[in-house]
Amino acid sequence: QVQLVESGGGLVQAGGSLRLSCAASGRTFSMYIMGWFRQAPGKEREFVARISESGGSTYNAELVKGRFFISRDNAKNTVYLQMNSLKPEDTAVYYCAILRVPGARAEHVGTWGQGTVVTVSS
Repeated sequence: QVQLVESGGGLVQAGGSLRLSCAASGRTFSMYIMGWFRQAPGKEREFVARISESGGSTYNAELVKGRFFISRDNAKNTVYLQMNSLKPEDTAVYYCAILRVPGARAEHVGTWGQGTVVTVSS
């Protein structure tokens, strides 16, 4: 069973940047479509971004296009989420995920990380 461990969350002022990392265990990382989701207090978990197995293709949710960028380093078994121009409404728990298919719904996820908290102050 692959395990995912996120890091990089924290408190940042509006307009600032953070980079989240997600390290995966195992030797098959390059076979997985990886994604990031988030869940704000009182809201449903929502899709943020995904990246193909090789990293050659990415897809972002409309809400974060032009501000958030997903990337991966298969040699390090790690996927990243660079978040720029952060807004208070980006405050959420951010989850790394292995997607079973190139989708954007929670039911498309096969494995979740434990989450990392991002708080954006105004």
